Amino acid sequence: MITRIVIENFKSLRKVDLSLGRMNLFIGANASGKSNFLDALRVLEGIGNGFTIREILDGKPRSSTSESWEGIRGGSAHACFTGADGIDEITIRVYGRYEEPSPLKWKYDIVFSARGEGKVIREYIDTGEFEYPPSNLSLAKILGRPDRQPALGNIVDGVDLDKASETINIIVEPRCRLARSLSNAQQIDPALSKLRGYSQYNQAFRMGNYGENFSALIKTICQEEQTKDAYLTWLRQLRQEEIEDVGTWSGAVGEPMFMLLENGREFPASVLSDGTLRFAAIAAAFFQPDMPSLMTIEEIENGIHASRVQRLLELMRSQAEHHQTQVVATTHSATVLDWLQEEDYKTTFLCRRDESTGESRICSLADLPHFVEVVKKKPASELFSEGWLEMAP
Repeated sequence: MITRIVIENFKSLRKVDLSLGRMNLFIGANASGKSNFLDALRVLEGIGNGFTIREILDGKPRSSTSESWEGIRGGSAHACFTGADGIDEITIRVYGRYEEPSPLKWKYDIVFSARGEGKVIREYIDTGEFEYPPSNLSLAKILGRPDRQPALGNIVDGVDLDKASETINIIVEPRCRLARSLSNAQQIDPALSKLRGYSQYNQAFRMGNYGENFSALIKTICQEEQTKDAYLTWLRQLRQEEIEDVGTWSGAVGEPMFMLLENGREFPASVLSDGTLRFAAIAAAFFQPDMPSLMTIEEIENGIHASRVQRLLELMRSQAEHHQTQVVATTHSATVLDWLQEEDYKTTFLCRRDESTGESRICSLADLPHFVEVVKKKPASELFSEGWLEMAP
C-alpha cells in the first residue's frame, strides 16, 4: 500500500505531497487536477510493468511478448508542468509498506524527462531488503538498463530464478516484489457497451478496466455461494423489493451475459438501465477473486442515484479494508461529503486550480484551516456547493 506520494512537475501538479490511506477520495471542480493525480499512479503502474518512459506516456501496441498499454492522457507532449520555465524533470516519489507475509516498508524515487524518447535521470529503490543503486559496481552492471527504461520494472533478462545464485536472488526477488506491487493496479471505468454485451470468456477472475468480461466475472462470482450472496446483498441496495437473484444468460456458444431476476422475470444486461449496470460493475470489482493492490475509480457517482452512491461508498470502504486493496476515487458529488466520518477527512483531498499559474493544489480536508470546526455547524455539501472550500486559504 502507498502511504505517501510526492509528485513534482507532472502535468498540472507542480508539487503535491500527500499521505494516503486505505480509502482515498478526491473532490474538486473540473480540471482541478483529480485525473492528473490518477495519471501519476498510472505512470507507476507502467514502470512496474517494465515499459520505457516513452511507452508509459505515449502507449505501446500489443506484441507477441507483452500486452498493449494505453498511454497517459496528453502523452509525452503534455506530461511536464508547463509553468516550470526550463524545467523538464518530473519527479515521483512513493513510500509504502507490505502487509503480508510480514510488515515491511519500502521507498521508490524516480526522476525522468518526457522529451524525445524519454530518459531516466535518477532512480532510487529501497525495498527494505534491497537498495539500488548498490555500492558494488558489479551488481549495478547486473541491474543495468537503458536510460529510457526504469530499473525497477526491467527484470534482468535471461535470469532463471530457480537456478540463479543466492546473490542474484537477493538482487532480483525484492525488486520483482515491488514491481508487482506497483503494476498490480486496476482502473475501474466501465463502458456501457462492454457491460451490455456477451463476454468473450466463460470465466474471469478480474474484470477489464473498461468492463471487459464483466459477465464472465459475474459467472465466476456466482459459482461461490457465499461470495454470490454477499454480492447480491449489495445489489439489492439498488431496489430492495425487486431484485431476487443475479446470474448470467448463455449465448449461442455458452458465452455469458449479465442478468438480474426481478419479480420473477429475467432482465439481461441489454435492457437494464445505465445506472444499474454501472453500480453492478463497480460492486462486482470488490468481489473479484483476483483483487488488485490498487484500484482507481473516476466519478463514482456517474449515472448512479445520489442515495445509492452512499451505499457504494460504504461498499468501497468495507471491502477495501477486507481485501487490503487501496482505493483512490474521484467525485463531483457534494452529497458524498455529508456521509464522511471525521476520520475520513485525512484521506479526502480537495483539488483546486490556480487560474493564474495553472497549478493544481491538493490538500486533505483535515489540513484545510478551520474545516473541522466549520463542518460541525454547516453540512460539508453546502460548503462545497457554496464555494467555501474553493475559497478557503
